[in-house]
Amino acid sequence: MTNSTPNGRRGPLRTPVVPRGEVVGTYETYPEAQEAVDRLAHHEFPVREVSIVGSDLKTVEQVTGTMSYGRAALTGAVSGLWLGVFFGLLFLIFSPQISLAFLLAAVLIGAAFGMLFSLAAYALNRRRRDFTSVMQVVASSYSVIVEPQHANRARNLLEGGPAGGPGGAPEAPHPSEPPRA
Repeated sequence: MTNSTPNGRRGPLRTPVVPRGEVVGTYETYPEAQEAVDRLAHHEFPVREVSIVGSDLKTVEQVTGTMSYGRAALTGAVSGLWLGVFFGLLFLIFSPQISLAFLLAAVLIGAAFGMLFSLAAYALNRRRRDFTSVMQVVASSYSVIVEPQHANRARNLLEGGPAGGPGGAPEAPHPSEPPRA
C-alpha cells in the first residue's frame, strides 16, 4: 500500500491497521473489487474512505513443469547472461576504451557461471524438488469497506440506484472535503 499525496510525493508512513467501516460489497476476485472501487471513483465518491480487504488468505503454488538438468542449465544461463550484460555495460560506461568484445566476453562468462551455479543447486536438491512452480497468496473473498458516513451512498452507487444518501437526499460532505456547488 502506498501513501501517495496528490502531487506524487509520499506522505508520512502510517502503521498498517485493519480498516474499520461498513462492508458495502463482497466479491470473489480482486479485479471485481477493483471494478467496484472504480465505479465509485467515476461517480466522484471520496475513494480515500474506501478499502479493499482480502479474507481467508491461502498460499497457492501452481506447478509449471518438471525440472531437469537441461532446464536448470538453461535457466541458470539466462539469468547469468543478464548479470553478464549488466557488468559488461557497467564496465563499458565507466571505461570507454574497453571494446565490445569485452562486453561479449562478460556476457558469456556470466552465462557460464549462472549455468554452473544453477546446475550445482539442482544437483544438491534433485530428489527433494523435481518441479518448477509459481507461488502466490490469494484471498477467498474481497470486501469493499467504506467509512460509515459514506456507506449508504456507496451501496446505492454499487447497486445502480440514486447517488444520494437516505431518501435520495445528497450526502453531507466529509469535513475534509471542500463544499460542493
